[in-house]
Amino acid sequence: MDSLSAAAALISLAALFSWLNHKYIRQPQSIALLLFSLALSLALVALGKLGFDAKQLGQQAIGAIELDRALLDSMLSFLLFAGALHVDLSEMARRKWAIGFLASLGVLVSALLAGSALWAIFSALGHPVPFIWCLLFGALISPTDPIAVLAILKRAKAEKTLESKMAGEALLNDGFGVVLFVLFLGIAVDGEKATFLHVGELFAREVLGGALLGLVLGWVCYRMLAAVDDYQVEILLTLALVMGGYALALSQHLSGPIAIVVAGVLIGNHGRKYAMTPASRARL
Repeated sequence: MDSLSAAAALISLAALFSWLNHKYIRQPQSIALLLFSLALSLALVALGKLGFDAKQLGQQAIGAIELDRALLDSMLSFLLFAGALHVDLSEMARRKWAIGFLASLGVLVSALLAGSALWAIFSALGHPVPFIWCLLFGALISPTDPIAVLAILKRAKAEKTLESKMAGEALLNDGFGVVLFVLFLGIAVDGEKATFLHVGELFAREVLGGALLGLVLGWVCYRMLAAVDDYQVEILLTLALVMGGYALALSQHLSGPIAIVVAGVLIGNHGRKYAMTPASRARL
């Protein structure tokens, strides 16, 4: 299966799942896609038990489109920017302590709980896994997905206070999650690498460096947006900011997600208010 066929199959399945959800289940889109994906995975396992080579088909489909690279290098930057555009910076500033607590200690507690639960499950099943590797998994899954969080909150019509806290935490927790992941990975692979100095250098380079780059690129894009009044040009500028900014951050070993989130918040607040006409805001 070539990459085009694999992508076509995934898009077709997503469209079918979305239609079934809208018609019958009526769950938030992100939750419904997760449920249908789990059901599809179980169906492939069942086909394998019946003698069909479903495992090889799945491996070919995933290998053809290089799913990890497609998500991390292509789709993630657009999703983060789209989410950051709708974050109210003034609301985040008013609740900065709660957001900071959730995005740091909240991620740590979540990683510890998830890692401990996974360790207990594997031990109960008779396949013990070293605790540090379970913590590594906990650090990997603890940062929440901002796109899913924002979509669910908007559909649920949550209170503004709760929405601003959850949205801010979802957009900012990646930096702390990266630090935790590298810390646990260093302990698991080579304890000497897991020093406070190494973790501090990583945090400064990845998170603070990424935030500074996003601020600079967002300000440059804002100045260019303010100088024109053509929504087609403005949309092209924001596309260039997302794609070029993310690629630049990765090339400099900075956090691409943090850079794009900072740039998106700046454009979504300052740029939306001072550099765009109502027509441009609606189209963007």
